[in-house]
Amino acid sequence: MSLAGEGVAAIWNGILPEARADYYEWHNREHMPERVAISGFCRGRRYRALEGRPEFFTLYETRNTAVLSGADYLARLNAPTPWTRRAIVSFTDTARSLCRVALSLGPGEGGLIMTWRYDVVAGREDEHRAMLENTLDEIAKREGIAGAHLCIADRDASGIQTEEKRGRTQSLVPGWVVLVEGGAERASLENACNDLISNSFLEKLAAIRIERGLYALQNLRNPSPASA
Repeated sequence: MSLAGEGVAAIWNGILPEARADYYEWHNREHMPERVAISGFCRGRRYRALEGRPEFFTLYETRNTAVLSGADYLARLNAPTPWTRRAIVSFTDTARSLCRVALSLGPGEGGLIMTWRYDVVAGREDEHRAMLENTLDEIAKREGIAGAHLCIADRDASGIQTEEKRGRTQSLVPGWVVLVEGGAERASLENACNDLISNSFLEKLAAIRIERGLYALQNLRNPSPASA
């Protein structure tokens, strides 16, 4: 398993141009340290788009999905700091899914990540997952690929209303999240994804509302020894 746990919070967002500098300082100095200090959070990563939208993708890995609806996380979400309240009003195009990790393959993590977020036509989920898992297994074996992951949204956890959520514009909740990490040249990642998991391939498997993006790592945060 390449991911650090069995749960993930996958978050895409843009930011208003006038708030970008403050967003970076908040995310680097307060938000990511605060999140990974929560019991059960294993790692946080923020990426910026090279292709696709919105501008930022943040991935938090948790020990299991119970952490994502647990008392410690909810307590933090229901007590946003003044800086958090100021930062989140400038979010745009937010999509946020709290997911269980259905599949995680590969030898490690990469500095580049291709993300897909989408839903699947009702009744086609089992077929979709079976074909997709085979494809991700093949991608994970390709040269230059560090990891390939399938994450499926926990709708109940994702739908919990919190004080922090009320401060943002409405968030979409994609049901399916696919992540492919590149550990070598950008071309290796793009070629593997274009060959094996194009949008047209996903559409044939009954995927709808597909959004794909390529992101580069900006910041990584692990728990401190005291909070781990």
